[in-house]
Amino acid sequence: MATSRSSSGRPGPGGRRAPGSQGGRKPRTGQGGTSYQGGKGAPGRSPAKGGTAKGGTAKGAAPQGGARGRGSQGGPAKGGAAGGGAKGASPAGAGQDRGPRPFASSEKSARRMPATPYRPPHRKRRPKNPPVDRLDQHDPNGVRLQKLMAQAGVASRRVCEEMIEAGRVQVNGETVTELGIRVDPDSVEIHVDGVRVQLDENLVYYAFNKPEGVLSTMDDPEGRPCVSDYLNQQRNERVFHVGRLDVETEGLLLLTNDGELTNRLTHPSYEVPKTYLVQVRGPMEKGIGAAMKAGIELEDGIASVDSFRLVDSTPGHLLVEVVLHSGRNRIVRRLFDAVGHPVEKLVRTEVGPIRIGDQRQGTIRRLSKTEVGHLLASVGM
Repeated sequence: MATSRSSSGRPGPGGRRAPGSQGGRKPRTGQGGTSYQGGKGAPGRSPAKGGTAKGGTAKGAAPQGGARGRGSQGGPAKGGAAGGGAKGASPAGAGQDRGPRPFASSEKSARRMPATPYRPPHRKRRPKNPPVDRLDQHDPNGVRLQKLMAQAGVASRRVCEEMIEAGRVQVNGETVTELGIRVDPDSVEIHVDGVRVQLDENLVYYAFNKPEGVLSTMDDPEGRPCVSDYLNQQRNERVFHVGRLDVETEGLLLLTNDGELTNRLTHPSYEVPKTYLVQVRGPMEKGIGAAMKAGIELEDGIASVDSFRLVDSTPGHLLVEVVLHSGRNRIVRRLFDAVGHPVEKLVRTEVGPIRIGDQRQGTIRRLSKTEVGHLLASVGM
């Protein structure tokens, strides 16, 4: 008969050891399992290595009510705590109760951010206008320079501002680059790139393509055709012609109410060039053009042309272009008579910078602001 050992490790009665006892130590019970201090865990009862000591959850053991999704280090033994976590297992009450994933494939298109509307960049702000009280031309009670230029038809106000900043504008001969300057329109002269801007709206300028047989006068006592017959009734301005064209001559005749401009255009000291197309009988001997440039003796003195150019020729006829600045009466006809080629037809095509172009005969058109500026500049105004 086998003998059992005592608590000191000796076999007790019956020769069997106490369950889980080794060296006679007492077991300790904790929440979630039983461990034996210094001894081996009982198979099928204790959790993973070390179990739960003193009411705490051992490393890798599942909390009460469910196991962790992944088994802990060493994992619980087979048949361990309820809901114990084998690898991949889900805790109780988890899984389907979590709801839809936040970015499920079926909701991708619905969760896209709306397209941002295109907004153009803001226009660069202009710097503040510098003080202009130091300028001699500044008049606090006047009109802004760029506004006055725009009203005169130079360009838009924005473009006029750019012209001022670029130093292209002169006020009474002084270059102005500040935008805040104000001027008195009745007492200043404004030039852009050397061309004067006409500020007086009461002054008008026209180009008349005079037909043959029309007198260069505004009224004829004998009732012959004159310039006033071609003025529209809607034009209420009182204008007069600049210079004259004889009754047989066609072409450009300027009309205006600017007295100062008229005096300068007709005064010989300003030498405003005038261009004519002359039709004469041909052929013409060589050297006539050079002789007319050198000067031809006439009854009232020597007269010459500035340029002589052959434009076209047909059997028995020649078309010649001449430029001269003399304003003497019938000067072109007398020059060609002196060289033996009487004029058959005479047309004036240009006066200074103004051209007749393709304007129909017998019509009157108003000169543009640019044309007026160049015309004033040609006589130093």
